[in-house]
Amino acid sequence: MSDEPISLASALASFDDRWSPRIVTRVNDYDVRIAKVEGEHLWHAHEHTDEFFLVIDGELTIALREPGAGERTVTLPKGSVFTVPRGTEHKPSAPSGASILMFEPTGTLTVGDRHDEIPAHVDATTGHALA
Repeated sequence: MSDEPISLASALASFDDRWSPRIVTRVNDYDVRIAKVEGEHLWHAHEHTDEFFLVIDGELTIALREPGAGERTVTLPKGSVFTVPRGTEHKPSAPSGASILMFEPTGTLTVGDRHDEIPAHVDATTGHALA
């Protein structure tokens, strides 16, 4: 990890891949990841960890399947944050594209512990190093 400040704008400009997060830094045992997203991700759940989202640019929609409450959708405009509770099935999407920042424990797969079939446009990864 860098011992110098990291510009999120420069970091985001360094790659074009969608749904393929880059690790910009670490905080204790957590990765701070950024990603460019467009279209739909997939239904998935992280059984042992919450997932934090911050929308840097654009708008992100997260569909949720909550135990006992059914399905609902939250919309996060630029500058908004939202945490998906552990074990909650969710499906992020960004029809017009977005840039996001996420906090996740190091080693957490982008497709969670439980998921639908992984489409070709989704990178099933624990995050890539920032170039």
